[in-house]
Amino acid sequence: MGRGDGRERVVSPDGADDAGTRILHVDMDAFYAAVEVLDDPSLRGLPLIIGAPDGRSVVSSASYEARRYGVRAAMPVGQAMRLCPTAKIVAPHFDRYQAVSRQVMMVFESITPLVEPLSVDEAFLDVQGVRRLWGSPAQIARLVRERVLAEVGITCSVGVAATKHVAKMASTISKPDGMLVVAAADTLDFLAPRSVRALWGVGPKAAESLEARGIRTIGDIRSTPQEMLDRAVGAALGGRLSELSRGLDSRAIETARVEKSIGHEETFETDVMDREFLRAELLRLADRVAARLRRAEWECATVAIKIRFDDFTTLSRSQTLSEPTSVGQRIGEAAQTLYESIDRRDPVRLVGVRAEKLRPAGGSAFALWDDDEHWRKVEGALDDARARFGNATISRARHVGRGDGRGAAQHPKAHGLD
Repeated sequence: MGRGDGRERVVSPDGADDAGTRILHVDMDAFYAAVEVLDDPSLRGLPLIIGAPDGRSVVSSASYEARRYGVRAAMPVGQAMRLCPTAKIVAPHFDRYQAVSRQVMMVFESITPLVEPLSVDEAFLDVQGVRRLWGSPAQIARLVRERVLAEVGITCSVGVAATKHVAKMASTISKPDGMLVVAAADTLDFLAPRSVRALWGVGPKAAESLEARGIRTIGDIRSTPQEMLDRAVGAALGGRLSELSRGLDSRAIETARVEKSIGHEETFETDVMDREFLRAELLRLADRVAARLRRAEWECATVAIKIRFDDFTTLSRSQTLSEPTSVGQRIGEAAQTLYESIDRRDPVRLVGVRAEKLRPAGGSAFALWDDDEHWRKVEGALDDARARFGNATISRARHVGRGDGRGAAQHPKAHGLD
């Protein structure tokens, strides 16, 4: 969810110059909230917070009416309600969002085969090759907006530009329910006054480093010597920012997009001090991650964890495995080792496990022996049992009866292969 509330929205007039453009970035407007309104029209116009109805969960999304009070994604629901006391909390329905997302992507793919989904609610489209069918890029953008509204029932915003980076910036500025066209010849003028924070790859620390040196706009980056940029943010990022500030972005549309990670995390009802309980939770989450890997026929080369303490300090750790795996026991052991490397002993609010650097299963060279053979057979049998009897019926014995302190405010960040 973006932080913008739509009050600084900029859109193009009809007939805007789209010369030299070919890329559309299409972004659904407050997607989760829009789907909830689609299913329950009585919610239209209300400030909505999508999240579990308790103060310890976090905001998944919010309607624009709620964003105008300062509500944003990942904010604790309790804090969001203090900012917007009149907001209505709606529990998320992730399966429904996935279903609507598939409808939206089908609209895109009926217009051009060059579609690169970025998430459930946004995608890049390359429309250069379908201009004879549908018209100029700006005309195609209008068609996309009309068809998504007519066929799916929700609104979207579209940026039209010569490159991915500028198209994404344009769609953000045009939200909600708008379209902004940046002709190739206008790219530098469009970029110059924008904040450095709008550039791809510039996080809070990089932005602070740039701003401390008086580099506040993209135009400032263009006029800054490369040596100073490199000192501020490092040579790799400095070189990339120099190119982006000049409108240079060679990235093509990737239609066969490989998922980068799969993860699950959980927010506890009450903060947890019991380290053995937390170790067990990490193993439980690892089992869920591994099951999804196996269903999708992937393996991971890296395991990462996230730990959020009671003061909302969040730490992440990751470890590269000796061999890629989809075995929950192996992922869980790596997660537990990473947790033990964290010295802090404060109460824990949230834990998460993530499988990263995914690759197709079975791509490794066969070893003389398989250290995971036993667990592979056990977990394969569990997969079969869950397929027959349901997920809720099968669990590790150590998890049975361990409901104290976990589970009610679950916030599954299920990234990847849904």
